[in-house]
Amino acid sequence: MATLLKNGLVYQDGELVREDVLINGDKIQALGTDLEKIAPDAEIFDLDGKLVAPGLVDIHEHYREPGFTYKETIETGSKAAARGGFTTVCTMPNLNPVPDDVETFRKQVELNEANSCIHLYQYAAITKDETSEEVVDMEALKEAGAFAFSNDGHGVQSAGVMYEAMEKAAKAGLAICEHVQDDSLYHHGVMNAGKKADELGLPGILGVSESAQLARDIMLAKATGVHYHVCHVSTKESVELVRLAKEYGINVTAEAAPHHVLLSEEDIDGNDGYYKMNPPLRSKEDQYAVIEGLLDGTIDLIATDHAPHSREEKAGDMRKAAFGIIGNETAFACMYTALVKNGEMELAQLLDLMSYNPAKLFGLDAGVIAPGKQADLAVLDLDHPEVIQEADYLSKAVNTPFTGNEVYGMTTMTFVSGKLVYRHK
Repeated sequence: MATLLKNGLVYQDGELVREDVLINGDKIQALGTDLEKIAPDAEIFDLDGKLVAPGLVDIHEHYREPGFTYKETIETGSKAAARGGFTTVCTMPNLNPVPDDVETFRKQVELNEANSCIHLYQYAAITKDETSEEVVDMEALKEAGAFAFSNDGHGVQSAGVMYEAMEKAAKAGLAICEHVQDDSLYHHGVMNAGKKADELGLPGILGVSESAQLARDIMLAKATGVHYHVCHVSTKESVELVRLAKEYGINVTAEAAPHHVLLSEEDIDGNDGYYKMNPPLRSKEDQYAVIEGLLDGTIDLIATDHAPHSREEKAGDMRKAAFGIIGNETAFACMYTALVKNGEMELAQLLDLMSYNPAKLFGLDAGVIAPGKQADLAVLDLDHPEVIQEADYLSKAVNTPFTGNEVYGMTTMTFVSGKLVYRHK
């Protein structure tokens, strides 16, 4: 049966248009008015002026299955993403077993397809077990369906290994998406090295541990021609390096995570594991540089780095807590409330950063509302506030300091291939 979304504000071709959306099967059949004439038996949803956005696209999430299902599963992670308006998600390979060979990778894809309510694309590791210096068979993994390659959570420490990986990825025509971290400068810190770490008596992570390895990788990307994507940029120096790389025509793209846009180390009010993430929350100056990078196009997209952990793993002292923050259920609403409602960013730019841009940069069939396109849609309520509450999370995890915030822009409905996969209670 067809579905008709009436009285919505549709984001189409960079503009907001008051029109209806007719879904037939898994595709958008038509946009316009009086669409009941085309499908008189359609199920009708009156949206009452709510925003109809392309389904959001997140190229950086962690679903923990197999190996760590007490933190998250594919089912709970994908349902949480759907609640956040995401219809396409790319999942990282830090699993057990790591998808670093064809057999393991294919089993992972089968697991994803059997348990996800949204479109999932799977990363393969750059090196065996994510921590070795043995580069995987990238051509074979591409044939098996790899989205891209990443050792997320582990910076590739050897320049020679990264150069070999970039050469192979370039030949395969896929991207290297990297967590940049020079472990010799990391010093087993738990938060940003600075005044706040000194105040709390906690070991700090130097910003140069990120920017130094990024500088290396940019030059390697120039030499190999690979599409090199920088995960969760967090320092002003990293933003400037990406800006310079683009000016020199190097094929470098970058993402920012909502927590690095919306928070700084100054928001950490104590030794609280919920504020422990990697990269850590940086200085106000770094935060402003990340925001400026988004506004001027240096940073190409927003990705959540949704990283669920159990309550026990995040409780108490940051020295013992796990790194990571969840965010796929609240990313759009938090960003919209902080940036768009406050006048720092246009709604169209935020939607592009979270849908069209990632889809275009990585060749995904997403991010556009048009007849004939996949009916992947998010209906977002921009007018009514909602308080973020633990009881509402669909993720297994609750590790985020954004709980308790009042936000605008929460999802009311999400459609994936024309199927209603989430509806607000």
